[in-house]
Amino acid sequence: MALPRCAAFLAVSLDGFIARPDGGLDWLEPFQEEHGYQAFFRSVDWVLIGRATWEVVVAFPEWPFAGKRVAVLTHRPLEARHGEAALSGAPAEVLARLDAQGAQRVYADGGAVVSQFLAAGLLDELTVNLVPIVLGEGLRLFQGVLPERRLALASSQAYPSGLVQLRYRG
Repeated sequence: MALPRCAAFLAVSLDGFIARPDGGLDWLEPFQEEHGYQAFFRSVDWVLIGRATWEVVVAFPEWPFAGKRVAVLTHRPLEARHGEAALSGAPAEVLARLDAQGAQRVYADGGAVVSQFLAAGLLDELTVNLVPIVLGEGLRLFQGVLPERRLALASSQAYPSGLVQLRYRG
């Protein structure tokens, strides 16, 4: 059985943070130019998000994952607000469960989820949008100890705002 393909698309500060210490993403507002996120989002049929990231985005005025099936990786009870499903388990088990529900291409979102799937060798594509800002502190993109893994650069592009996008294949 082939597992669904898994991809991540994240913004990271020059000093390696994906959010402020409180999960805040306000620092991204000046960098909202089109850089491929909409095309990426259209290419996935499921979103797999970590609990901490879900707690941030569920408070947004507008649900950012409208039109997609969403699974939240968590070990705690979840009060779904947009039809989200709660899942737990090792990355391969989670992808097998999503496969059983017809998933073909999964968007892995949140530092913990991306780190787990990268460590398990199950992240097929990683798009990192390097934002020209130093936050000084916050939530790191990669969490925990990861095994050494070489990725292949698929593309790179600089944007007028100074954002640089790096797309890797796992």
